[in-house]
Amino acid sequence: MSEDRALEVLKQAILLERQGRAFYGQVSQQSQSPAVAEFFGLMAQEEARHIEILSEQFSSYASGGGFAAPSESPDSAVSQILTKDIRSQISAASFEAAAISAAIDMEKRAVDVYSQRAQAAEDPNEQGLYRWLAQWEQGHLKFLADINAELIEEIWHENNFWPF
Repeated sequence: MSEDRALEVLKQAILLERQGRAFYGQVSQQSQSPAVAEFFGLMAQEEARHIEILSEQFSSYASGGGFAAPSESPDSAVSQILTKDIRSQISAASFEAAAISAAIDMEKRAVDVYSQRAQAAEDPNEQGLYRWLAQWEQGHLKFLADINAELIEEIWHENNFWPF
């Protein structure tokens, strides 16, 4: 990948993470549920960590140092607080449910961007960085998709949409 293209991808990635951090932070502030606010607050913190990592990579690459392989686990701390309490405090028609739906789209986009960049990159450290980020975002996506599936099932039960 050319130097200009690598820097452009890093800029795009940083912007994507900033948008995610802003969105999750806003949902956290607007939530009426302390558990849900904590969940989205943690999501915002994880996006902030991604910004730090990408910014460090940008500085390193721009100064001629190249990419560095990520040294921390892509495991999300979100899984540690994703409990039935949080799920039970989100109703299917609530602001938080709409936010989860929007967040799923954002996380899918991030996974796609990072996966594509990992395939296109020639530098093994750059490939590793984007695979690592894709894996971390995939974890976010899974948690959000699981919550969303439960919300859909709740709607089906409440409205007797089951065909049997």
